[in-house]
Amino acid sequence: MPTTLKDEAAIVGIGQTEFSKNSGRSELQLACEAVSAAIKDCGIKPSEVDGLTSFTMDANDEIEIARAVGIGDITFYSRIPYGGGAAIGVLQQAAMAVATGVAETVVVYRAFNERSGRRYSVGVGEDIVTADLIHWSWYMPFGLLTPASWVAMYTNRYMHEYGCTSLDLAEVAVSTRKHAVNNPDAYFYGKPITVDDHQNSRFIAEPLRLLDCCQETDAGCACVVTTPERAKDLPHPPALIRGVAEAAGADQENMTSFYRPSISHLPEMDLVAKQVYEQSGLGPDDVDAAVIYDAFTPIVLWQLESFGFCGRGEAKDFVKNGNLEVGGRLPTNTHGGQLSEAYVHGMNGVNEGVRVIRGTSVNQPQKNDHVLVTGGVGVPTSAMIIGQME
Repeated sequence: MPTTLKDEAAIVGIGQTEFSKNSGRSELQLACEAVSAAIKDCGIKPSEVDGLTSFTMDANDEIEIARAVGIGDITFYSRIPYGGGAAIGVLQQAAMAVATGVAETVVVYRAFNERSGRRYSVGVGEDIVTADLIHWSWYMPFGLLTPASWVAMYTNRYMHEYGCTSLDLAEVAVSTRKHAVNNPDAYFYGKPITVDDHQNSRFIAEPLRLLDCCQETDAGCACVVTTPERAKDLPHPPALIRGVAEAAGADQENMTSFYRPSISHLPEMDLVAKQVYEQSGLGPDDVDAAVIYDAFTPIVLWQLESFGFCGRGEAKDFVKNGNLEVGGRLPTNTHGGQLSEAYVHGMNGVNEGVRVIRGTSVNQPQKNDHVLVTGGVGVPTSAMIIGQME
């Protein structure tokens, strides 16, 4: 039998700062606040942490966080690239470290001033010196400079092939906002929207409107991963990692894989779905709720198809009739998602997935045995299924 990561690690603590547009403090402070909160949440001492993992984009060195929050000796540290695509890749790194005994307790973190500091929405409108500029150079002369414009290209093709419309995208935006309205931590707490509000919002990159796009947020989020044995002694019900994977599809570019034979689906997310289902022994029918990376509304549709909740091109129908709301077939982004709670490169979604497993979400689904959590789309990506410990 091949070794897998099934049930070899559990998320036992979660922490975050407030979600704002101007934090008024350094990214290091945000990271330390979130890490400290996650450690406190699981009832351990900082000195018990022996591993840290984060995004290559994170500006906060592991050793600086360790010194600031009281973590002692570290036996494991790692970084995952590709922005939001790393959102669950960092959990895979933590799970591998715990499963192999390289570390016993790993903190995963992400912190940035993404609104008041560097704004990822500007895309290549600032100094970015990476190999990505080689392929981006083919698109820049035509005005494809930002994530919104890159995703708009995929969305137009998807709409052409499957008859999806802007009204279908509105279903995602409105359902997600309904969850944020009940969430005091969400930036859009108490601020509902309607389909008409969505349709009247201005275009950012046609067919994407303002309300199709995620926020820009200053914040920090963190979680703690340890062994299932250790988890049994800690205060909160653990979220057992049943399956976790990452993948890059063939002919992958960073956000702009436009030269593939088809740009109306996500080969890398298909591959991740195959891995997490095989690893966990579960399938779409076993998933009770989902936290789906929603930097833009259409990418929710594509992921629903990749994970088999509906057929190719059928997500526009799946998202109707309250299917994404509590009480629907697949309660999705019960915290408000990146569209309406906050954009923290998907790490706030990890925390919400854990809350759903614990039964403490402000929009708690009745059934919560297994929750799917996904990473960013358009880039090499990642996903996991977490479940209750039996």
